[in-house]
Amino acid sequence: MNIIIVSRKHGQSRMIASRLVLLAVFAVMAIVIWLGYLGYQVAASEDNTVFDMESAEAWKQTLSDQQQELLQVRDYTDEQLQALTIRIAELQARLTRIDALGERLVDVAKLDKGEFDFSVPPAVGGPDLLGSEVNYQPPKFTAVLDELALRIDSREQQLDVLESLLGDRKIQADTFIAGRPIVRGWMSSRYGYRTDPFSGKIAWHDGIDFAGKDGSPIISTAAGVVTYAGKRYGYGYLVEVNHGKGYTTRYAHCKEILVSVGDIVKKGQHLAKMGSTGRSTGPHVHFEVRKDGKSLDPAKYIHRASAK
Repeated sequence: MNIIIVSRKHGQSRMIASRLVLLAVFAVMAIVIWLGYLGYQVAASEDNTVFDMESAEAWKQTLSDQQQELLQVRDYTDEQLQALTIRIAELQARLTRIDALGERLVDVAKLDKGEFDFSVPPAVGGPDLLGSEVNYQPPKFTAVLDELALRIDSREQQLDVLESLLGDRKIQADTFIAGRPIVRGWMSSRYGYRTDPFSGKIAWHDGIDFAGKDGSPIISTAAGVVTYAGKRYGYGYLVEVNHGKGYTTRYAHCKEILVSVGDIVKKGQHLAKMGSTGRSTGPHVHFEVRKDGKSLDPAKYIHRASAK
């Protein structure tokens, strides 16, 4: 290939070798290709930058979501632990109540305290059998608490029934009229017909008289409620105690009364001091036992053993 170049100045033409032209063309093409490559690199770097930024934002969002889930799990765990703590505290309180109730029943039933000691864990034991735990599957914690709560409910109901029965038995024993209404003294007059000390005639005597030292204690022969405490004609200063089921006892001719109406008195409690008020010839206590308002012979109550 030949190219003719015409000079304006000299009007001459020259022939230039085709090799040089080809080299020039190749050089231009190389420059174009190199510029295109640089543009591609710039564009690629811009695309990578955009991709890296999008990836970073995605990772940040993922981490934020995971942190939020972690906080929710932590809050849920704290709530569950708090609920379990409250449940365990309730069970412990109920167990404490059962222990206290058991100790009370030991006292009420008059059992040997060494036989039932609620202050120490129950004694257990047994041989350790090899392989006994191979197939054992531990139950869920909440299931164990639920089962324990049911067992505590059952024990509480049983102990409540037992306490009620023993309480009724104790009440019956406490309200069981037995014994003398004095600590020291002697029987000076029996129940029934006798010679009246004032008129000398045969008269009916509703009680038994116990003579003693002036001011000595007069005690209740059974537990009950004071229904009368004051002066009454013929009796002088009188104390009357209701023991339930229609039974009442009377303590007359007192020097001084130590209780008031409405007081709950125990068996053996001091009610008054012995004196000679009312229709009396000397310091003594006139003791009566009545059932539904009718007088009974106190002798069978005085001489009978206390209820067990």
